[in-house]
Amino acid sequence: MQRFEGKVAVVTGGGRGIGGAIAKAFAAEGAKVAVVSRSESSCGKTAEEINAEYPGAAKAYAVDVADHAAVQELGKTIVADFGTVNILVNNAGVTRDGLLMRMKEEDWMTVLDTNLKGAFNTVKSFMRVLMKAEDPRIINIASVIGLIGNAGQANYAASKAGLIGFTKSVARELAGRKVTCNALAPGFITTDMTDELPEKLREEVKGSIPLGEFGSVSDIAKVTLFLASPDARYITGQVVAVDGGMTM
Repeated sequence: MQRFEGKVAVVTGGGRGIGGAIAKAFAAEGAKVAVVSRSESSCGKTAEEINAEYPGAAKAYAVDVADHAAVQELGKTIVADFGTVNILVNNAGVTRDGLLMRMKEEDWMTVLDTNLKGAFNTVKSFMRVLMKAEDPRIINIASVIGLIGNAGQANYAASKAGLIGFTKSVARELAGRKVTCNALAPGFITTDMTDELPEKLREEVKGSIPLGEFGSVSDIAKVTLFLASPDARYITGQVVAVDGGMTM
């Protein structure tokens, strides 16, 4: 039997990169997957790719997670479509990098609204159904930048550090209902964004990673699936750094 047969997973930021890999990994293990992203084309593409291999396993939802009212409606729609939700993965995230001295308020708020408020919105939307579900899990995709900071990313670091604090508080609040809530802190993972880095910078970054290489989206997906599985029933409020040793 597949680990997630009969389970329903919601993955935000599921249109590409880490989120797309997580959504596909859940489907491969038997879950039904609600793929959420701001762009209808991106979440639709991921859902199509999943359904081509696992017919009827995925459905796409184009919603901006920063929009509180829209996310509350999203929760109702997904529960109506699938009947329940067992797993919520908050992966949606954006960057608006720049030194603090020149950072615009709009760039600060855009990042906080998506990366941190977005998780608040989705947890608010799904928490009641999760509290009644079998093996309920919330997994927030943070970042090593939320642990160590980074010049030019004050907004992103603040959003991811906030997400870690949010994770621990949610874990305490929902523990009585056996809902676990954990965070992953990916390091440098090979995605479209890291592919755009200059080669010299890529090599410098690799030099700061004890394992000497970037991680893959599969590395993140596999740890996410473990935390969502029954094997992780006694793990909550934790931050798992998947970073090749950067933060040790």
